[in-house]
Amino acid sequence: MTNPRIILNELKWKKEYDIKNAEIWYVHRGAPNDTKIISGKEIIEIGKSFMKTDSGMIPYRHISKIIYKGELMLQRQKEG
Repeated sequence: MTNPRIILNELKWKKEYDIKNAEIWYVHRGAPNDTKIISGKEIIEIGKSFMKTDSGMIPYRHISKIIYKGELMLQRQKEG
């Protein structure tokens, strides 16, 4: 399994990508279907265990999907 942090760092630092074009899906209890989606534009910092956004810190373990320009970069199976 690929680590979401590795993918996000590639999208941020590799010349062929632009993290602003990424869509990050993550578990957010209370949201519709317990899922929220943010744009890569909202990422302020890619830390060791969390990514920092304007709205708070999101642990990588909560990320369920990363899409870049329509291409699925990460898909985790739902548990349970």
